[in-house]
Amino acid sequence: MTVLVNGITCKNPSWVQANDIYYSGMHIRGNTSNAMGSSVTLAFVFQIPGLNTLGISLARLDFAPWGVILPHTHPHATEILTILEGQIQVGFVTSNPENHHFSKVLNKGDVFVFPVNLVHYQRNVGNTYAVAMVALSSQNPGVIPIGNVSFGSKPDISTDILAKALQVSDDVISNIQTKF
Repeated sequence: MTVLVNGITCKNPSWVQANDIYYSGMHIRGNTSNAMGSSVTLAFVFQIPGLNTLGISLARLDFAPWGVILPHTHPHATEILTILEGQIQVGFVTSNPENHHFSKVLNKGDVFVFPVNLVHYQRNVGNTYAVAMVALSSQNPGVIPIGNVSFGSKPDISTDILAKALQVSDDVISNIQTKF
């Protein structure tokens, strides 16, 4: 009999092996030669099956100079970030009606917290490589990239809805949607 918890198959405890609670690779620099100049290396339940039900995960963030991790949310987790190298600007926005933007430039050894499900981002503000580690309060925190879900959904959100939301023309929205 297969038992699913959080949509992930649970192993019979007598069948668990060390590799179910192990992952190698967090020391490897991510490929930042993309349009965003960033890379995320995940250590979630999909990489470490033994995390299922433990409520914790980890990720490594790599940044080329001026690289960015675009605004996104984690619907299932609070995130805590520690800077290992470089200088990174971080920020998040609270919910309506306040929409308060908290932002800070962090240096090596600094820590910052992003509360669950709030839109947040990270950006290298230096001319050198930067790296950070994040811990998340879920084995599968989920990620909702704001641009991707707004302009790259399948099927598309109607251009007139997005045009009204962003107060631009339908042509502007159509042009943005082609990029996703």
